Amino acid sequence: MPFAVVLILLVVGSIIFHVLSPWWFTPLASNWAMVDVTMDITFYVTGLVFVAVNLFMAYCVIKFRYKKEARATYEPENTKLENWLTFLTAIGVAAMLTPGLLVWANFVNVPDEAHVVEAVGQQWHWTYRYPGEDGKFGEVDAERISDDNPFGIDPDDPNGQDDVLVYNPEAHLPVDRPVKFLLRSKDVLHNFTVTEFRVKMDLVPGTDTFLWLTPTVEGRFEVLCEELCGIAHHTMRGAVIVEQQEDFESWLAQQPTWAENSARAAGNAQIGAAQYGVCAACHGQEGEGMQALNAPKLAGQSEWYLRKQILNYQNGARGAHQDDVYGKQMAPMANTLADAAAIDNVIAHIQTMPDNPAEQTIEGDVDNGKQLYRVCAYCHADEAQGVRAMNAPRMAGMSDWYLKRQLENYQTEIRGQHPTDFYGFQMSLMARTLYGEQDIDDLIAYINTL
Repeated sequence: MPFAVVLILLVVGSIIFHVLSPWWFTPLASNWAMVDVTMDITFYVTGLVFVAVNLFMAYCVIKFRYKKEARATYEPENTKLENWLTFLTAIGVAAMLTPGLLVWANFVNVPDEAHVVEAVGQQWHWTYRYPGEDGKFGEVDAERISDDNPFGIDPDDPNGQDDVLVYNPEAHLPVDRPVKFLLRSKDVLHNFTVTEFRVKMDLVPGTDTFLWLTPTVEGRFEVLCEELCGIAHHTMRGAVIVEQQEDFESWLAQQPTWAENSARAAGNAQIGAAQYGVCAACHGQEGEGMQALNAPKLAGQSEWYLRKQILNYQNGARGAHQDDVYGKQMAPMANTLADAAAIDNVIAHIQTMPDNPAEQTIEGDVDNGKQLYRVCAYCHADEAQGVRAMNAPRMAGMSDWYLKRQLENYQTEIRGQHPTDFYGFQMSLMARTLYGEQDIDDLIAYINTL
């Protein structure tokens, strides 16, 4: 009898939890309401089966509980019962499968008026490509992928010259206009998912897949990878901004094309030397860094990372948190660089500086630090030299006190919480694998040996 009561309470509790549960679907923001209907039907069918089976089990436990005078009867077949079970099971299966088939029929038929966007997945970030004015994508090939050509575009294909390249995880879409996402992976299986859009699809290395939708609600929606793609799978986030057509066109016009990127002039180190004078007051004439002025070493750091951080300070992704005292100091200094050319010139000058290892100020258990660094090595490489494709900067030979402060800033959410700082957000999650100050010291002590 107690077991039967537990079964009944399980059913009642499950129904109450379903009705009062805070875990409902995110608000629908696309044309795929049929997906919600399909899932609702599945929940109702499986829910009815769950209730019926458990209540029937409770009934059997009560009715056929042990009685000393009772005797079992042997009934090997019951044609009527078997027919009813077969009929009801067929109805239930058909009720779950039919809506899904109708949805799939719509899913594979992309509207002719849909515009096309390519989403590219890589451990562990998203990038996007839009066709240019000719409406055609250029050819791409994995063999051409490099730091200077991260999309693998064929430089000899005229269709690719005006391709618009968005090398960050934020895409924009016009509202109420169908869009077809072409999906491509550089390495392993990924999955492109925006929960509010209700449709998702795997990215399979070596082939192109797709999905389509019509965004119906303006706003900012998070992109997730819902295929286990490696140790930092949970940090592979992006965003889709849905906006009015004119706002979308204005944003798109500001993004560089393949031809513009290819023709971009290198920075002028001589001009940059003069512009670096403001930086030198804190970071030193040779970019060696000054701990007393809370200015880290710059010499030897990757040019792409320096550029990204200067831009982050300029657009508010860094230095905006109320507790980021030193970031607030840096933000106005970054704004003394008026344009992209000025940034390139200063970075070109920094690249000419002697790369002498920074003074080591932190001690710790190197052996423990080596074990902790195994997680970091997935992005920053075995010798902490940094990997551009992973958006992971160099750490070896840089200011160790600065590394410690940034890890603490990530842990306390002083850094990495701005909605456009996707890679900072990744680090904020990964930094939490370190427990306490001693772990941080041990890790940096090991990095100092590299």
